[in-house]
Amino acid sequence: MSELLKTVDARTRLAGTNKLELLLFSLGVDARTGRRETFGINVFKVREVMRTPRITAAPEMPDAVEGMVSLRGVLVPVVDLGKYAHIAEDQPRDVMIVTEYNGRTQGFLVEAVDTILRLDWAQMKVPPDMVTARMGGLVTAVTELADGRLVMLLDVERVLSETTHYDDDFLFKDIQPLGRSDVTVFFADDSSVARGQIQRTLEKMGVKYFAAINGKQAWEELQKVAQYAEANGKTARDFVHIVVTDVEMPEMDGYILTKMIKSDHRFLGIPVIMHSSLSGMSNQQLGRSVGVDDYVSKLEPQRLAEMITRFVNGQPRLATTA
Repeated sequence: MSELLKTVDARTRLAGTNKLELLLFSLGVDARTGRRETFGINVFKVREVMRTPRITAAPEMPDAVEGMVSLRGVLVPVVDLGKYAHIAEDQPRDVMIVTEYNGRTQGFLVEAVDTILRLDWAQMKVPPDMVTARMGGLVTAVTELADGRLVMLLDVERVLSETTHYDDDFLFKDIQPLGRSDVTVFFADDSSVARGQIQRTLEKMGVKYFAAINGKQAWEELQKVAQYAEANGKTARDFVHIVVTDVEMPEMDGYILTKMIKSDHRFLGIPVIMHSSLSGMSNQQLGRSVGVDDYVSKLEPQRLAEMITRFVNGQPRLATTA
């Protein structure tokens, strides 16, 4: 398994080209379908894959959290993805995918890892209603393999918010009203949890907003705004004051969306904030290369609110840390 991921660092070059690589894995046979489903996780988020080490149970953990493991002296929570997704809860999962989101490390227990799949974000589609209903909204995107298998990309932000308390009320408690009724923020994210967090932040600020579920839909909505503005002798900036975008989204990622916004004169002067769980410096640098004005990690609503306030008040500052 170490061989499988030994070139992960080199794969960061894919970012900004609307491409990604998924580590494919299984969770066991789903009793609801009788099939062994295939899931995927973005390789950018994977630190390593290992046989599951000894897990120490901890009190008052959510049901799917098996406990903690020590990785090089650091305690890491371990989530049983099969149990969380109600798939083969009684089958062993002795492989652990160690992931990093927003600078936080956690282990995901899976049945087995398969291979790494390279594809274009355009190949990742919004999941059909049938899949959304069966998986309870846990799937953010799907793609079909040449052998007919359906690969499902899990909403990891949702998994983490429901198993590690990343969405606690204290994250939002210090956000203050902006005191402006003339500001509208447009945001794009494929995760329902992430969209909910952004929405909650903007509502606490008293800011108007509208949203899209991926980069392609966001670009289509922005085209409508630009056309409406032109027809009424105004500019797009009169209707959209800030764009907030995720990086990883089906059909069109946030890098391509930003590049298109920044290369279109109709959106001149509209700042773009990249809001992502890809919190490494390399990802921030890629964001800058396509014109991102600032960068904030997900699950930091206070920082997002502060950033929006700065732009509204004409005090932009490019982030240097995640």
